[in-house]
Amino acid sequence: MASSEKQVMVVGIDDSEQSIYALEWTLDHLFVPCASNPPFKLVIVHAKPTPTSAIGLAGPGAAEVLPLVEADLKKIAARVVEKAKEICISKLVNDVMVEVVEGDGRNVLCEAVERHHASILVVGSHGYGAIKRAVLGSVSDYCAHHAHCTVMIVKRPKTKH
Repeated sequence: MASSEKQVMVVGIDDSEQSIYALEWTLDHLFVPCASNPPFKLVIVHAKPTPTSAIGLAGPGAAEVLPLVEADLKKIAARVVEKAKEICISKLVNDVMVEVVEGDGRNVLCEAVERHHASILVVGSHGYGAIKRAVLGSVSDYCAHHAHCTVMIVKRPKTKH
């Protein structure tokens, strides 16, 4: 890598508060303090689920439902991308690449790390316990074990009542 080339940071986002918090935290702590010369090239990746994985059925009637689900998933992806761009602009971080890739978040993020030769992957944490994580799966846990780079998992602080 040439000395003038910046390392790549991939940030995974979805429509959750946790991933938005992770993006904001990353920008506040790693980009804004050195806004004139950020340490990384920033790539934001949103994994758009496939319609069949989103509805989980393939029986009679699925053909009529799939186009509606696909339209909703596209709207959600557009909303997520727009929110990410707004956050970057508000923090004066302008040199950003945003991608929407269809597939499971775990695979999409690990593949984005490889494709961009990223040196760090940032993901948010939903803070699931062991049982929920076992049932639902954990994107952050999967990436921590399978991504070929440093993985930073940003946890949102618990609010005190």
